[in-house]
Amino acid sequence: MLPEALPPVAFAVKERAARDPAFAKAMLDEAATAFLNGEPHVARLILRDLVNASVGFEDLAVETNRPSKSLHRMLSEKGNPSMDNLAAIFGMVSRRLGVQFKALTFKAA
Repeated sequence: MLPEALPPVAFAVKERAARDPAFAKAMLDEAATAFLNGEPHVARLILRDLVNASVGFEDLAVETNRPSKSLHRMLSEKGNPSMDNLAAIFGMVSRRLGVQFKALTFKAA
């Protein structure tokens, strides 16, 4: 049964990311790529779904030393996290997933 707070698509994403580490890692990669390509609104929403599915906002709050409610606002549709906060979020989630980032550039078509 679907939790009342989650729409069906969000619930499906949460379930898949929770049981499929490769999917969770792909979400993290997509969030980082979106952010680096000038789509911070997309990155925030992907990160929000990934945090919900993997680490949870309460654990993220403890690990990043930021209030859970503030983290929810930062990763909302209209959120505006600072670079320091984004770095902390990306860092904690990547550690939890056991991955590191490596940025690559290439000539645009």
